[in-house]
Amino acid sequence: MEAAITGIRADVAALHAELVKYGLVIWTGGNISGRVPGADLFVIKPSGVSYDELSPENMILCDLDGRVIPGTPGSDRSPSSDTAAHAYVYRHMSLVGGVVHTHSTYATAWAARGEAIPCVITAMADEFGGPIPVGPFAIIGDDSIGVSIVDTLSGHRSRAVLMQNHGVFTIGKDARDAVKAAVMTEDVARTVHIARQLGEVLPIPEAAIDSLFDRYQNVYGQAPKGALQ
Repeated sequence: MEAAITGIRADVAALHAELVKYGLVIWTGGNISGRVPGADLFVIKPSGVSYDELSPENMILCDLDGRVIPGTPGSDRSPSSDTAAHAYVYRHMSLVGGVVHTHSTYATAWAARGEAIPCVITAMADEFGGPIPVGPFAIIGDDSIGVSIVDTLSGHRSRAVLMQNHGVFTIGKDARDAVKAAVMTEDVARTVHIARQLGEVLPIPEAAIDSLFDRYQNVYGQAPKGALQ
């Protein structure tokens, strides 16, 4: 178990650099968490710490109620303000191994309008299996956002939700998978926004979306593992 915790600490700390690399965060905003395999625990970023100061040792270990595990590395710091939301997702979505939150520019602009991103490019069909939905406005600090994430994504193929007036939350099989979903969310949000400035966007038929999603999730790549369902 100690080895598993150490591995998740290292993964979660390192993956925050990907959020910076792809321009998904500014200052100390945003966060990543990863579930510890075989335990009711997850690791999450500390609150208000610069990305260049993050390390495996200052990642914070929490239980699935969002309580910091005392006496562990990082336990002298406050966890992310979104910890309760992450914990709720882990409690209620057993297949989720990673959660990411960003305020990436284009996706958050869609969230500010309270508008789902329509599935009008094949990259969306591949990655999300349809539109990226909008969750209701919720206040930061308790598990209200987590409730909205679970309610919105349950039974939905998308691994991303636009929280109205707030930003993006993504889920994945592990933290890296959730980061990929966050990167792809911003990419398609930008592309579809630009397309709409040029004129009417063209929908993809549902049967084609189903076919593209199945191929990408179960055939594409070296070791496909299937969708998170």
